[in-house]
Amino acid sequence: MPAITSGKVLVTGANGYIAVWVVKTLLEQGFSVRGTVRSESKAVHLRKLFKSYGDHFEVVIVEDITKDGAFDEAVKGVDAIEHTASPFHFKAIEPDELIVPAVHGTTSVLKSAQKYGTSVKRVVITSSCAAVLTPSTEPRVFSESDWNEASIQEVKEKGRDAAGPAKYRASKTLAERAAWEFYEQNKGSLSWDLVVLNPPFVFGPAIHDVDIPDNLNESARDWFFNVVRGKLDNDALVNIGSSYVDVRDLALAHSLALQKPEAAGERIIVSAGPWKWQDFVSAAHRFDNRLPAGNKSYDPTKAVHLIQYSPDKERRILGIQFRSLEETTKDTIDDFKARGWL
Repeated sequence: MPAITSGKVLVTGANGYIAVWVVKTLLEQGFSVRGTVRSESKAVHLRKLFKSYGDHFEVVIVEDITKDGAFDEAVKGVDAIEHTASPFHFKAIEPDELIVPAVHGTTSVLKSAQKYGTSVKRVVITSSCAAVLTPSTEPRVFSESDWNEASIQEVKEKGRDAAGPAKYRASKTLAERAAWEFYEQNKGSLSWDLVVLNPPFVFGPAIHDVDIPDNLNESARDWFFNVVRGKLDNDALVNIGSSYVDVRDLALAHSLALQKPEAAGERIIVSAGPWKWQDFVSAAHRFDNRLPAGNKSYDPTKAVHLIQYSPDKERRILGIQFRSLEETTKDTIDDFKARGWL
């Protein structure tokens, strides 16, 4: 497929933490955007935020993304689709609370694109490194060839007694699998190709509608309470971590995934690198010494990172110059200050 450098892009779940940055990035790069939200109340903030773009931005209501046909009208007349809508939290009781909307929301938008997206050239889906990693007690480097079978197995065996993170990870793995299966089974009759982006933890400033720290999305809320409020003990600060990407760099990846012909049919991990919570705590304390210093005995050069990701495919296809951990930290702290949370 040719690169998509102009036209109208459908962004599902447009009021989400990642999605709002995707909308902003696309608009700044000259695209028109149609965003979907679940209710009119969720559209108010977006209309205000992007008012300056006039008729280049519109919002449509899709109340239930799991219903077949939910996106039938939304996909008409767009050149590409960025599917970001999927629940992310660790509080589900029944696994299907996460799995059903993740899987059915994904297949629903693909079916609508197949039937009515006659001008669609590319669909980009936000998956997650949750669909890639397998929890490990030894350091591992994961690549796009890896799949998280362990969480699916845990949910099958334990059901509602499975760990919260396992339920979420299973939902992302099953949703991404469903997307690739649909694409492979139907690609001979499709006008579009598929790209899947797999980010790890996503941090950075928020521009979606949020009033208090407790109502931040899962990753940003953890960041606030662990870095700003000092929720973790010294042992947890230096031992708990993963890999991350700044939300603005992930939004850029979504835009580049449309514009790069060679992204067609690819699964791409988008990761800036590994971290421990103390790395963010130390950076935040340097910017504002009123914030917790955390574990002062921490030596980042001796940190053992159990989960890392191969950057090779992202570098080859997208080539993003990722923001540093320090820049992400400073901008997030500045955002919190502007909101009166610090």
